Amino acid sequence: MLGVLVGLKAEARLIRARCPDAMVAISGASAAGARAALARLLEAGASRLLSFGCAAGLAPDLMPGALVIPQWVLVNGSRIKTDAALSREFGVGEPGVLHGGILHSDGLVATAADKAALHAQTGCLAVDMESGFVASTGLPFAVLRVVCDDSKRDLPPAARDVLAEGRISPFKLMRSLVRQPGQIGDLMALGRDAKTARDEMARFLGRSA
Repeated sequence: MLGVLVGLKAEARLIRARCPDAMVAISGASAAGARAALARLLEAGASRLLSFGCAAGLAPDLMPGALVIPQWVLVNGSRIKTDAALSREFGVGEPGVLHGGILHSDGLVATAADKAALHAQTGCLAVDMESGFVASTGLPFAVLRVVCDDSKRDLPPAARDVLAEGRISPFKLMRSLVRQPGQIGDLMALGRDAKTARDEMARFLGRSA
């Protein structure tokens, strides 16, 4: 049985269309949420795992919409290899798909300076907040991620603190905008990049089905 760990409800909708029989659990983009969501998958009998959704780009040439199916996940300084057979099921070898490594982070990597430093330290293509938990189970696993915010983008304040239960909280968003209205332009640009990422992932899932 395949279990899929995602950060957000929008990501869950994408992968459910591709894998209607898989179990999907949502972390809410937090370390505590990821641990709890993964525990639910394991308790339900998942024997293979997929980490799925958006990622922040670390490599300077990756743009929003770049697809990554890594060969390994870097967790607390250790490289954990992905499962080759499961990775093939999700599109390894398809044109345009990038390989290499992805970095796990327990917290949001929000600034261009932090992304540049992590890329220099690790050589990883991108970073997310779920793959390390999946990789550490010992079960066969794969990672399928799409870059949302590239390495040159600082996340606006609203993007860092508006999530609630795996989706954007309108109340938190409005409160952040009232406090810092100057971020509206950056937030709109991030929204466009997020749509690019979602659209590219949807196209890719349709091709690889």
